[in-house]
Amino acid sequence: MAYEMLVGLEISDPAIYSQYREAMAPILKRFGGGFRYDFTIAEVLKKETDNPINRVFTIYFADQASRDSFFSDPDYKKAKEKFFEKSVTATTILAEYQRPD
Repeated sequence: MAYEMLVGLEISDPAIYSQYREAMAPILKRFGGGFRYDFTIAEVLKKETDNPINRVFTIYFADQASRDSFFSDPDYKKAKEKFFEKSVTATTILAEYQRPD
């Protein structure tokens, strides 16, 4: 079973966000993670948050401990500070769950 998150973002600078994805991808892989789905969206018809959303994706890890280790990793934190924080104006965690493989 994998641990998966469904995430909605509001990306304000797609070019810098692409740099973030490039920088974090090898770190994510090192922790056994990856992306299953990734969508850019033009319109949200219903939501339970005031956060705007224009990107939705699923990100997975081997387990919740791997997720925690990834997000606390110093290399990941550097990539997040350099690129993510400059390109994303809102983050909404839509769901977190164990996914049977």
